[in-house]
Amino acid sequence: MTSSPWFLRAAAGSEHAARVYCFPHAGGNPRSFLSWQHDMGDDAEIVAVCPPGRGPRYKETAAADVLELAEGAAAAITETADRPFVLFGHSFGAVLAFEVARRIGALPDFRHLVASGCSAPALLPTRRVVETARLEGRAFTEAVGFFGGLPPEVVADEALQELLLPHLKADFCMVAGYSYRPAAPLHVPVTLVNGVDDPHVKEAGLEPWARECAVEPVRHWAEGGHFYFDGRPGAVTDVLRPLVRAEHGANPLANSHIEVI
Repeated sequence: MTSSPWFLRAAAGSEHAARVYCFPHAGGNPRSFLSWQHDMGDDAEIVAVCPPGRGPRYKETAAADVLELAEGAAAAITETADRPFVLFGHSFGAVLAFEVARRIGALPDFRHLVASGCSAPALLPTRRVVETARLEGRAFTEAVGFFGGLPPEVVADEALQELLLPHLKADFCMVAGYSYRPAAPLHVPVTLVNGVDDPHVKEAGLEPWARECAVEPVRHWAEGGHFYFDGRPGAVTDVLRPLVRAEHGANPLANSHIEVI
């Protein structure tokens, strides 16, 4: 894989492994995905997508909106794709992965989109996201608590908030400014993964995903809320593993367990 500032990698992985490009949630640390490499083993190489202005790219100018960010990520993937790959995104990352999928749909190695913790793009942004993006300071912090995933130490420490929340606020503003545009359905299979107790994503919000897909998307419901995979990466990796094993010609369900209820 050609080096690119867009990508963070845990290990080289198997020479013949598929690749999973992972897009983080709003304010999320891309490096958090790299711990999933252990679960994936030689079946796939986990590659975390790092946008400009984040992580080791903190000196770069951040993208102004979702579509600009999608254009950059799509170009980076197109330049480096050299084996079958899957896109995975959670929450804000799922919207971004979806827009990237639209731009790289013609690539022969693009095999699957996995959208996690996200209502159908046509329904976004939600009113709650728009209202949250308008808030400042403590009011913003408390509103973000509805979605979960904000560590208690951040909620309790104003100094940490000043350090960490600007990126989260910027991402919320990007989602709040997202403008969905109808387009041809995706021709790659789509899988939706959500927490059964997620207060932000409900069954009705997933229905319009079908309009974005040439084939009805597969749905998985995992125990937990919006961040159902916190401390339980298998809730995602057990879904990803059969998808990438299928690229090796193996039985996609052999020796695998998908955590659903």
